Amino acid sequence: MKLNELFLGQLDNEAKSTRRVLERVPEGRNDWKPHEKSMAFGYLAALVAKMPSWIAMMVDSDAYELASKDPRFQPVDVKSNRELLQVFDEAVAAGRRALENASDEHLIKNWKFLVNGHVASESPRYVAIRDTMFSHWAHHRGQLTVYLRLNEALVPAIYGPSADDRGF
Repeated sequence: MKLNELFLGQLDNEAKSTRRVLERVPEGRNDWKPHEKSMAFGYLAALVAKMPSWIAMMVDSDAYELASKDPRFQPVDVKSNRELLQVFDEAVAAGRRALENASDEHLIKNWKFLVNGHVASESPRYVAIRDTMFSHWAHHRGQLTVYLRLNEALVPAIYGPSADDRGF
């Protein structure tokens, strides 16, 4: 199996679960935080929605400088759940397009993550996609489900049933 095929399947599976989480983000709670050091609800939801576009960044460029604040890969301020899902659909489509055109030869080439001009990490693209996108995405999606619970929203099943959703 080719790496891009493996990742396309993973993107499809994770996108289904992520969509169910994002659909349940309550409107009008963007500024809510469970703790002063926590991300705001709206920022976290937008981050989770936008993260699949990071695949395109990793496939289409050799490095990313965090200080650049490239708007293509930053969370956006959304006012409605419909906007949030639109951002998500666009991000998934961008990640999918990049993967569809990526060869194994390209995915084994190194990719760098820079912070203020310093290399914070450097690894083959497929490792960056696996760790920096998929694992990181699952982490923030899980964090978002806690925010849902704390705001009395129903938490969907993801890898198994939840107290609110026993089916898949």
